[in-house]
Amino acid sequence: MKALPLTLLFLLIAANEAKVYTKCELLSILRGKGMDGYQGYSVANWICMAYHESRYNSRAVGPPNSDGSRDYGIFQINSRYWCNNNQGPTANGCNKPCSAFTNDDITDDIECAKRIVRDPQKMDAWVAWRNHCKGRDLSQWTRGC
Repeated sequence: MKALPLTLLFLLIAANEAKVYTKCELLSILRGKGMDGYQGYSVANWICMAYHESRYNSRAVGPPNSDGSRDYGIFQINSRYWCNNNQGPTANGCNKPCSAFTNDDITDDIECAKRIVRDPQKMDAWVAWRNHCKGRDLSQWTRGC
């Protein structure tokens, strides 16, 4: 009988933990959602960027940026331009609350990333992509999947 409350506690803790995708798991999802070749970027670009932004953590929330905005989810979508966190001015270009990007269902994250990459900055909107992925051999990001 004592095991039941303990089991319930562990289930609650597990339910609140973030979904951290594996590279191959995320690759499969992104391919299925049409990200391979989207706006001219191979899926390896998205995998590389997501790794360097969030380590594939669907519930990642970055520290405050210099302008007070924050970054949310697996792609670290910025609250100043792309979502509303109710903590400052926002353009809310994806018309979503930032909390929509911090759950295990990354469908809306992918849709917002597609919106972001259609802007003039394209993938340059992600600093981690510019610093770690742009112009590099990205074959390691799809190898083995």
